[in-house]
Amino acid sequence: MNRFSILNPFTPRSVPRGLDARVVTKSLLVHRNRNISVPHRRFLLAVYCKVRSLGRNEWILFEETHQSGLFLFWVCRPANMRLAGPLRVVVVVLLVGLTWLLASSILGGDGNSVVKIFFTGAQEEPTQEPRPRRFKCGLSAPCPPKHLAFRLVSGAANVIGPKICLEDKMLVSSVKNNVGRGLNVALVNGVSGELLETKAFDMWEGDVSDLLKFLRPLHEGTLVLVASFDDPATKLNDEARRLFEELGSSAVKELAFRDSWVFVGAKGIENKSPFEQRMKNSKTSNKYEGWPESLEMDGCIPLRAPLES
Repeated sequence: MNRFSILNPFTPRSVPRGLDARVVTKSLLVHRNRNISVPHRRFLLAVYCKVRSLGRNEWILFEETHQSGLFLFWVCRPANMRLAGPLRVVVVVLLVGLTWLLASSILGGDGNSVVKIFFTGAQEEPTQEPRPRRFKCGLSAPCPPKHLAFRLVSGAANVIGPKICLEDKMLVSSVKNNVGRGLNVALVNGVSGELLETKAFDMWEGDVSDLLKFLRPLHEGTLVLVASFDDPATKLNDEARRLFEELGSSAVKELAFRDSWVFVGAKGIENKSPFEQRMKNSKTSNKYEGWPESLEMDGCIPLRAPLES
């Protein structure tokens, strides 16, 4: 091969007619020894072509030019080889995608959304679960006409204060800073639903006479909403218990130290109130150390018809 040298290649201009290939390189091979016969020169060129094409999937075509000792050759590559690389990539991608989809379907994954994202590039927004409709005071259903929605929550131990909600308005809560140890009471006009007054009565070391003065002058039809906090009963006397019984309570006569109690009654009620819950203070069943769990009660209070004058 020392007898031949390669001149600088130049840009190919065409492919021989009828050849399904593309020209990669077009160069001049110069034969330095003009005494070598043409068949011998062609044999050497064939050897050169073989060496040139090893491992490249390409071959070299050559022809003798009019000038003595010069040979023109093309380094060619089959045209279909241009597609081999991209086709392999496409096949690999398809195989990986199909394998992934099959695995997702077997394992319970959602392959459809991923396919959509892959082909469209659009990110699928997660579907939001519909929020449950909220009614007044957090009730699960609306109250019928001429009824007041309410929710009562007793205090938790001596830490979390009670709550009294009426018609989606918080009447008593720690946020409003109007709760206190003992009995938290809200008075409401039973005809219009208007709030009349709220007050807390300390039943541990307070004076029960304050509670009696508050309950004795109630007018007919006045609604009384009660939520306990800490201790609701230590200072309760017989008169106070009787006044609550007249308002419709059936549990107040047994109400004891640190019991949890929620109650809705009314002045002039004929029967016992359906809105009352009591949780007894018991060492064996208390949720908190020394206190039972908090009580929560909600419902709809029917408005009273206006009194005839």
